[in-house]
Amino acid sequence: MPEGDAKPARAPAAAARFGESFIADIWYFVELADALKPGRMARYELLGEPVLLGRTQGGGLIALRDICPHRAAPLSAGKLTREADGRETVECPYHGWRFGLDGACASIPSLAADQEMDVTRIRVRRYPVVESQGLVFVWVGAGEPDQDPPTFPGVVGGKPKLVDRMTFDAHIDHAVVGLMDPAHGPYVHQQWWWRSAKSQHEKAKRFEPRDAGFAMVRHEPSKNSRAYAILGGEPLTEITFRLPGLRWEHVTVGARQVLSLTCLTPVDAKTTRITQIVWSDHPAFVFLRPFIAAGARAFLRQDGDMVNLQNQGLRYDPTLLWIDDADRQAKWYQQLKREWSAARRESRPFVNPVEAATLRWRS
Repeated sequence: MPEGDAKPARAPAAAARFGESFIADIWYFVELADALKPGRMARYELLGEPVLLGRTQGGGLIALRDICPHRAAPLSAGKLTREADGRETVECPYHGWRFGLDGACASIPSLAADQEMDVTRIRVRRYPVVESQGLVFVWVGAGEPDQDPPTFPGVVGGKPKLVDRMTFDAHIDHAVVGLMDPAHGPYVHQQWWWRSAKSQHEKAKRFEPRDAGFAMVRHEPSKNSRAYAILGGEPLTEITFRLPGLRWEHVTVGARQVLSLTCLTPVDAKTTRITQIVWSDHPAFVFLRPFIAAGARAFLRQDGDMVNLQNQGLRYDPTLLWIDDADRQAKWYQQLKREWSAARRESRPFVNPVEAATLRWRS
């Protein structure tokens, strides 16, 4: 079939069926570091598992499975305590069982003095956790991390200028594909300051493989993308995607920078948390911040509304018809997921399946 003709997306193997599987042995974004105050703990859900995430009084991060092995109470509802030897522990709110930051039980208050028991044999799962560029990542995998967390260009200007959050009622696969879809803009995001369905141009963008993902290489923004005009000068932009669900746009205007990072965090098989974070040292974010924030918020909610509409069709498990070139990024995402899982399963290096290409579409 000639390139560009419509053809259904080929379904992957049942074990990696689109919209059902997650990848492991990778860092997942969970929270902004500033949200984790010393001495505080909170409950999150990640890939269908409850995770206690918090920070000790000493500033260290905690990530444990948020279920006490005694009677299943959430440990995050308890408190941080300190043992006689100075170690900080998590105390269960139900019976006071205490667990170290490594997940090993430190004490069981109900044991009588003559009741000998090696409590350290009782453990809750510990998740490797790291703080990087003001972001908190949790490693989901069978062993210890064998890679550094992702880092991003353009984290400038101090704290983020904008942070917005939303929950999509969708598997992360569908959220990712919607995020990288280049053709929906004129229909879903119709604002006077962005573009309309009548303002469509033919685009040709160069893509190349990047670490665990790919990038639309640096280029001048499309002429019908009016929002870039507030930056003045001659902006250049590069848009990058990386597994498991990180998408960022790095804009430069001379020496000034804007980084818009979208983090997709799978809560469970039907829910994905979206976190939008913007950093910049551009003066536009001083004078036009309320306007920019309102626009970013509107974008995210328009996508959320479309996800809810799309779910009306997805409930019937239809075969999805993806075409080149507008849907090539979605196909790359499928290929990246399959290769990542295969490489980990076979204990070999990951080989990026994406090949450099120029993609063309109208939007």
